[in-house]
Amino acid sequence: MAEASAASEACCPPADPAPDLRPVEGAEADDELAALAKAIGHPARVQILRLLVRRTSCVCGDIVDELPLAQSTVSQHLKVLKDAGLVRGSVDGPRVCYCIEPRTLRRLKALIGGL
Repeated sequence: MAEASAASEACCPPADPAPDLRPVEGAEADDELAALAKAIGHPARVQILRLLVRRTSCVCGDIVDELPLAQSTVSQHLKVLKDAGLVRGSVDGPRVCYCIEPRTLRRLKALIGGL
C-alpha cells in the first residue's frame, strides 16, 4: 500500500499554487488555446479528464473500466492528453498511473476566460 501511495505522489505531486502570469491574449496565447482545444476535442478525452479530476491518481485499467472503449483506444487518448500537458503519467511496474496536470488545466480555463 505504501508503494502505491509513493507511486501516486511521484505521478501526482502537489499542485503548484504559483499564478501563471502569461497573457491570455495574443498570437502565442491563441496558439496555446488552439492546441489545448484540439487535445480536448474528442468526447472520450473530455470523459478521461473528468475521471482524473475526481481522483488523485488513476491506473489506466481503471479508466478502461469506466469507458466503453478498448484499452488501446484509451491509451491513445491518454497519449494525446499527455502530449498536450493536460495529464501526466508514470510507469509503476506493469501499470501506468495518470493524473491531471492542474497548472495546465488552470491555464486552459484562463485562456477560455480570455475569449
